[in-house]
Amino acid sequence: MYNQTTSEVLMVRPCAFGYNPQTASNNAFQHKENEDRAQKLALAEFDSYVELLRSFGVKVNVIEDTPEPHTPDSIFPNNWFSTHSDGTMVLYPMFAKNRRLERKQAVIDYLIENYDIRNICDLTGYEGKNMFLEGTGSMVIDREHGMVYACRSPRTHETVLKEFCKVFGWKYCIFSANDSAGSSIYHTNVMMSVGSRFAVVCLESITDRAERDKVSNELSNAGKHIIEISFEQMNNFAGNMLELKSVGNKDISVNQPLLVMSSAAKMALQLNQIQLLKSYYNIVSPELHNIEVNGGGSARCMLAEIFIK
Repeated sequence: MYNQTTSEVLMVRPCAFGYNPQTASNNAFQHKENEDRAQKLALAEFDSYVELLRSFGVKVNVIEDTPEPHTPDSIFPNNWFSTHSDGTMVLYPMFAKNRRLERKQAVIDYLIENYDIRNICDLTGYEGKNMFLEGTGSMVIDREHGMVYACRSPRTHETVLKEFCKVFGWKYCIFSANDSAGSSIYHTNVMMSVGSRFAVVCLESITDRAERDKVSNELSNAGKHIIEISFEQMNNFAGNMLELKSVGNKDISVNQPLLVMSSAAKMALQLNQIQLLKSYYNIVSPELHNIEVNGGGSARCMLAEIFIK
């Protein structure tokens, strides 16, 4: 049995954050804004986010990025590696060439030195075949039920997805999802999130009726309370959530369920949706406007979960 939630994450503190033209071709969430101040603003948002997570009892490992090689998207480490409670670390094939440089040996060494990593599954060879799978951006995983949800995109290839699932003995549910303009959604984790008891999903983005029904049925059969979000809510990163739990501190109990989303995502939700989520979780909502606009990713994208002790 694999754990669905963890109380420990790794985050990469940026030193050269900015709009990345190599990823903008298929990330409709990215827009240039405050280019001359993007790094400074991102650093402030990052540090506040880390402090907020720690105040809720999340153990945060912060890795300082390095100026060389230049990696403007290093703030999103969940795309190039993942860890799993059986001791496996997976390395993923990345679409953008400058994002492949994020696999810095110092980060890998930190993980090996501090955690009981028993196996490294290296999928990066698929880059040579132009086949990609960008970690828990491409995949939204229901670990407890052994199901992986993934929307097809230039960054998510079914061949690599199948290889990943074979490693863990998991099934997968693949589908096509488009934004309101008809373009493929670049990462699954911007249109859906799966927790231990809920699923937030933009079902209207799944245009094929049979695929939409399949996703809905898989979630329902796994006992998830489905919360549908609209295109507008998705565009404000309301699908980009992550369930965590607290290690506990003077203000919050051990194993308290937490739901992390940006302040923009929270503001986009309807009152009844917020009330329902609050019945399950303490909501953690950092302000991430600059990171969201320039990077095209949000609160969940910045968190690489640590499941290995």
